[in-house]
Amino acid sequence: MGRLTSILLMGTYLFLSMGAAMALYAGGSDTGACIAAALATMAVCFAIHNFVNQYLSERRLSKEIHLVRDAHRLMVEAIDVTQKDMVELADQMQHQRVGRTDELTTEVKMLENLVLKLGESIEERLSDWKTGPAQVAPPAPLSRQEQQAMALIETVRQALIENRVDLYLQPVVSLPQRKTIYYESFSRLRDATGRVLMPAEYLSVAEPEGLVPSIDNLLLFRCVQIVRRLAKQDRRIGIFCNISLTSLRDEVFFPQFLEFLNENRDLAGSVIFELGQDAYAARGAMEARHMARLADMGFKFSLDKITSIDLDLTDLQRSDVRYVKIGANVLLDQLMNIDGKPALRFLKDIHAGDYANLLARYGIDVIAEKVENERQVVDILEIEVAYAQGHLFGEPRAIKEQVLLETAPPAGFIKSTLPPQRRRA
Repeated sequence: MGRLTSILLMGTYLFLSMGAAMALYAGGSDTGACIAAALATMAVCFAIHNFVNQYLSERRLSKEIHLVRDAHRLMVEAIDVTQKDMVELADQMQHQRVGRTDELTTEVKMLENLVLKLGESIEERLSDWKTGPAQVAPPAPLSRQEQQAMALIETVRQALIENRVDLYLQPVVSLPQRKTIYYESFSRLRDATGRVLMPAEYLSVAEPEGLVPSIDNLLLFRCVQIVRRLAKQDRRIGIFCNISLTSLRDEVFFPQFLEFLNENRDLAGSVIFELGQDAYAARGAMEARHMARLADMGFKFSLDKITSIDLDLTDLQRSDVRYVKIGANVLLDQLMNIDGKPALRFLKDIHAGDYANLLARYGIDVIAEKVENERQVVDILEIEVAYAQGHLFGEPRAIKEQVLLETAPPAGFIKSTLPPQRRRA
């Protein structure tokens, strides 16, 4: 209690004692009785004062004890949380260290296998050359077209060896929000002068030379690195990665291709392999079997270059095709009006907006590609297609040079995947 409060209480007790004594004196009691009454009253007041004071002190002490206990409990909880975070951080660092080691081990193993196979192939060709006929007919002169093709082949080989391969990404957006959900990846080669070579220019000569698997391997490697980079930024965005039938049927490269994917199967939901409708229809038993092995690992497929939208949905579902990219013009050319309702030419008995829903029942999403203007967007929304791609939403753009360097394969990766140059008569 405060000092002033104590003085006031003492005055009050003294007043009560004097009051009791005066009351007895006025009643005719003698002086001794009055003094005894005053002392007794004073004693009772002090006893009550001590009792109340002790009670208040105990309450205050109890409250302080509770506060100390609460503070101790909070401190223990904070220590537990800190210890748990430290353990998780240590586990995460250990996991990343082990994961990176495994990844490097896999890449080194892949390179060793490819270099070994390349060495065996070169030895076989040297042996054939040594044991070949002593006299060889002089080679026939090459036509101008053949010379241009050979020059282009050499340009492609050098672009791969010198890592002059750029990765371009084009967004795939949701409608009508136009939010980027996926990217499609494209590879572009550059010659020694820096001129960009488009796939339509070099694929016709690269495929017969067995160079396409090397391009696919590099594209896949960079796509995986980009997906991991986006995942670190908490951006769960998938990437469509083109794959050729040549790579699917290549018995030399596909096992390494599959092994690399197996080491990165945690990205199966983010890497979608894409091939054209004609290529899908032309696949043989080997290509279908290899696609099934990729599907068993969790990877999905997409079809583009659609020329006919009358699709075998059961077959696509069985082959784990989860996306079909249909050109906006191809899709809208099928659109017609029947009794004031939009319909498709090959499905006149259903509403045009039910086409995407029909494919969705088989687990397939429709993406309208090559969208060039807003009028097409309005028509696409009318038939309830949920995704679109095209220059209207963003042109294919080369990734930054710094990112390209970060996603570059190990030294010698591409050179080791290249097949030996063919001797020409």
